[in-house]
Amino acid sequence: MKKILLALLAVAFCLPSMASIRQKKADKDTYEFRYEIECAGNAIEGTYLVKVWTYSKKAALAENQCRKNAVHGVIFKGYGGGQGCVSQRPLAPNPGIETQYKDYFNSFFANGGEFQKYASILGGTTETVRVGREYKVGCVVSVRKDDLRKALEAAGIIRGLNTGF
Repeated sequence: MKKILLALLAVAFCLPSMASIRQKKADKDTYEFRYEIECAGNAIEGTYLVKVWTYSKKAALAENQCRKNAVHGVIFKGYGGGQGCVSQRPLAPNPGIETQYKDYFNSFFANGGEFQKYASILGGTTETVRVGREYKVGCVVSVRKDDLRKALEAAGIIRGLNTGF
């Protein structure tokens, strides 16, 4: 009986650490920012409606990373037109900004970070496709680009639209 109790206690202590290990692997995949971003249609003024395809070994973890990747794409990649959309340039015009402000973006994109304020997944829009040994998970995400731009301007990351050339 004692052996069974000890075995159950050992398993109970290992489960939370296994979940954190999975999350750390998903975060590592996210910080490599392996994703595709495309227009998903027209949105209300001040927002972008984008479809983000995130790659991960666990489908459930990839769904959580879609918002992070959508915000990253709006800031650093932009996206092409199509489906009645106009292509959008990234908010940060200089590709070196991400490495220049690495500390800021590490905390910005951390779990529970500020990026969450600017993106929300539209319900019922998640698609999952198995690609080899991993999953490609697509979500339609609404990104509040005007609020995101204001936050990046306030942090001194990008220049305001009303500043001169």
